[in-house]
Amino acid sequence: MSRKPLIGLNTDLVAATHNHPEYSLICSGYYDAVVATGGIPVLVPPSEDSDDLGEVLDRLDGFVLIGGRDLDPRNDGFMLHPTVRTMEPRREEFDRRLCQIICDRRLPVFGIGVGMQMLNVTMGGNLFLHIPEDCPKAIPHKDPQDKSHRHGLVVEPDSVMERVYGDGEVRVNSMHHMAVDEIAPGFVVTARCPDGVVEAIESRMDGWFAMGTQFHPEAESASALDVRIFEEFMFALKGEHAEVKMVA
Repeated sequence: MSRKPLIGLNTDLVAATHNHPEYSLICSGYYDAVVATGGIPVLVPPSEDSDDLGEVLDRLDGFVLIGGRDLDPRNDGFMLHPTVRTMEPRREEFDRRLCQIICDRRLPVFGIGVGMQMLNVTMGGNLFLHIPEDCPKAIPHKDPQDKSHRHGLVVEPDSVMERVYGDGEVRVNSMHHMAVDEIAPGFVVTARCPDGVVEAIESRMDGWFAMGTQFHPEAESASALDVRIFEEFMFALKGEHAEVKMVA
């Protein structure tokens, strides 16, 4: 690829109130990371028209599914847990449709936070709704008083995560209470917290580079090393490191 890749980014949605209209927004860390690693960010707000969305995706080389509030488990046949704080329904409906089209097209994709959870659910996996209850032996994965809360990371060999972090001690930010439970078919876990909670997944389907991290490499609390995950995503768009993305 001789030109800079065009990278789609979905946006968060804030409902209208008596003080302001409904609006979309995105944390600058996402598009800053895309720019810093050689891509051109293209913001894709919620749209009702699937044909228009398809035309946008036709022009993109990859997509980053951003983080945000929780997915509504009722949309996947589960009860609503009292700790779940759902995103705006308009955003969730759009994001689910967007992710399905991305997966159907096998467009290169990197999901972050709830973006990884969305990718896993779309491809047939499911989620823990509240780590303290579903995984009672787990360490804290969210500290409301500390936005820079971190925990260790154990990476698997022959993965993007290993290329980024190597064999040394790794610590990443952590700000979630839901997590991946069953892994979608065609994906593998490539990093976990030492307590076993899934922190990264990658596709092992032939010809499709797709990965996700539960932690946030774009956030202010990320380390300088974390941005290399975005670099690996850009490498994949250029056909590099094909030995990982082309496993049958």
